[in-house]
Amino acid sequence: MMDEGRKPHIAISLGDPSGIGPEIALKAAARAEVSEICTPVLVGSPTVCESLLATLHLPLKLRVVSGVREVVAAPGTAHVLCPAASRGASQGPLGKVSAESGQLAFEAIDEAVRRIQQGELDALCTAPISKAALNLAGHAYPGHTELLAEKAGAKRVAMLMVGGGVRVVPATIHCPLSNVPSKLTRKDLVELLELIHRSMETDFAIAQARLAVCGLNPHAGEDGLLGSEEQTIIVPAIAEAQRRGIRAEGPVPADVVYYQMLQGHWDCVLAMYHDQAMIPVKTLAFDRGVNVTLGLPFVRTSPDHGTAFDIAGRGVARPDSMIAALRLGVELTRNRWRRN
Repeated sequence: MMDEGRKPHIAISLGDPSGIGPEIALKAAARAEVSEICTPVLVGSPTVCESLLATLHLPLKLRVVSGVREVVAAPGTAHVLCPAASRGASQGPLGKVSAESGQLAFEAIDEAVRRIQQGELDALCTAPISKAALNLAGHAYPGHTELLAEKAGAKRVAMLMVGGGVRVVPATIHCPLSNVPSKLTRKDLVELLELIHRSMETDFAIAQARLAVCGLNPHAGEDGLLGSEEQTIIVPAIAEAQRRGIRAEGPVPADVVYYQMLQGHWDCVLAMYHDQAMIPVKTLAFDRGVNVTLGLPFVRTSPDHGTAFDIAGRGVARPDSMIAALRLGVELTRNRWRRN
């Protein structure tokens, strides 16, 4: 049984050091609202952190540790866990894609996951990475989600976006809009609904969550007049999910489903493609959106933005989304503790 009274130790992988990841991680770690609810442990290069502190003028002292046993929570102190492979390694130039920074980002994620799997850390909050830099460093992953799924041995994962009162999972993510219909299958939609159903119960403490399934086409296909995917794929998937005891309904037209959610009708929405999911979250919570990976054996959250190479090193990056990701990570971790 977990000690629910203690603060979770949250690993913050520093992301791509050529972007704003280390900056927002340090700014978040310096905030009292973060240290009050968790003990953040930065995972990455101490050299990167030290050089940033010199320019950010944060009221923060760095303490390099080799393990969580050395972590002693204290106001104004940030603990940094350095992957062995990163010691002495140099980062690439600020604001540019490079193999050096991609490798440091990979090593931080790898180390954080390993420590979580060993039981040293409780959850993961990831600062943004560059997919291009990751690939230049020889790690061919489309992004964090796929990398984490492989490290954790997870068979089915999904991206849940949270912000502004909205929870939404896109059924397809980074593919051309023209390819979306061919990528939607009854089997995949049912498995996603099962995954969302479990996560709502385990992570969000919502029993028998009410799940809305978006239509793909305008007006959810208008009975086949505006597209057949609802009738041939989406409706059968909903029916199968209902047979499995999942409270899924739809297809609901995308232009009304989020209004309904804000009125309290739904606990989560399954959208059919990237922008159908992202637009409401970006509109309602542009600086506070959080990305959650469903299907992992540990909690993983992330800010809903990228590396922002254009402002790297200028000290102007806002940590709002990182703080929101840490807050949600703590909430989900505690909910999991209560179930164990």
